[in-house]
Amino acid sequence: MTAARVLLALALGSSLAAAQDFSRTKQDWISFHPPEPVEIHRGSSTSIELGFRIASGLHINSHLPRQEYLKKTELNLDPPTDIVIEKVRYPAGEDQSFPFAPEEKLSVYSGDFSIAVLVRPLKTVLPAKYAIHGVLKYQACDKAVCYPPKQLPLSFEVQILKNPGGEKRRNPAQSPHAHPSG
Repeated sequence: MTAARVLLALALGSSLAAAQDFSRTKQDWISFHPPEPVEIHRGSSTSIELGFRIASGLHINSHLPRQEYLKKTELNLDPPTDIVIEKVRYPAGEDQSFPFAPEEKLSVYSGDFSIAVLVRPLKTVLPAKYAIHGVLKYQACDKAVCYPPKQLPLSFEVQILKNPGGEKRRNPAQSPHAHPSG
């Protein structure tokens, strides 16, 4: 093989590898890392950290982007009956500037980030393992362009336990009438 053909083969090979890497990145813009099943007692609230990783070279707008026309990152969960999502806590975004608007700061997430979810099973839920399903809505961007908004389906498990010490039963109400003894 001549040197020119070797260089051409190397250039084509690296272009093909870059194209394959880009298509993989487009498919895997964000990955979800579910926590191990979390044990929660009925009637108690527990915070669960949901971990996400944004592919290298990309960022997404934070939950509170500085410009209202930007697509915010939003977590929507659909818990089973008798399990309540009390609160979703998003991390603060990181202010960054990009070549397309160097004078403007954008509030973004990049790399690894987590969203805290406060979960409370009602006292009526049966002790068992439950899956909580949802989607993370986001818009991924690189330093030059933003891609169409996407949704990442996700699921994590919670193990609902009886209250410690067993269930306490209330005594029935006492009669308000005094009964003289004998």
